[in-house]
Amino acid sequence: MDARPTLLVIAHGSRDPRHAATVSALCARVRSLRPGLRVEVGYLDFNAPRVPRVLERLSAEGIGEVVALPLLLTRAFHAKSDIPSVLREATARLPLLTVRQADVLGPSSLLTDALERRLAQAGLRPGDRRSTGVVLASAGSSDPEAIAVIAEIAREWRHTAGWCAVRPAFASASLPRTADAVRELRAEGVGRVAVAPYVIAPGFLPDRIAAGAREARADVLAPVLGAAPELARLLLRRYDRSVADRARGDLAALIA
Repeated sequence: MDARPTLLVIAHGSRDPRHAATVSALCARVRSLRPGLRVEVGYLDFNAPRVPRVLERLSAEGIGEVVALPLLLTRAFHAKSDIPSVLREATARLPLLTVRQADVLGPSSLLTDALERRLAQAGLRPGDRRSTGVVLASAGSSDPEAIAVIAEIAREWRHTAGWCAVRPAFASASLPRTADAVRELRAEGVGRVAVAPYVIAPGFLPDRIAAGAREARADVLAPVLGAAPELARLLLRRYDRSVADRARGDLAALIA
């Protein structure tokens, strides 16, 4: 049996079938990058299998250790409360299974690399940067920490990439909305406006972002991040960090 912990990718789930299809494609890319690593998917809602069922199956198969990786771009309610609660309840019934929750995916330079890839696919060229304002459109959150992180990503991305402007926007819970951010950039005299959805998979909120971009007549609308190669590499980076942290903790315990 492979001694490496199993990677359990935890996705939110959606009634939109494109969501699960995108998660499956992303996990397939992760497997292709790390042959032999067992990669499973569990959902919090809407889709099957749910996280507890996956953990029960893994334990029944004799798996002893799992790295649970939230498929989330910011550390908000699901990462702070929802997922830890689900994991605690499940592992309380599975005494032979050790589960370690990995960090969320963002922020990371790999995510801005993926955003750049999607904007290029939508038609932007390197020479367009100085005349283009970008709306960094995320799903939104009521968590002030998550909102502050999105704002900081926007500031850093503008600084490092040379865009004319980068403005955060949100599909829910927070303001401004995508359409308002596009209009604000227009009012400031920005010649070209592109909307970059900072979301992983299609669904209700990404569709709202796209509708806002069309309503305000953005010049460019990029696709969602999807199964971008940068995203697959980032999942493995978070997995490796979690495994390394566990090994350091075990060593410290032995030394003590």
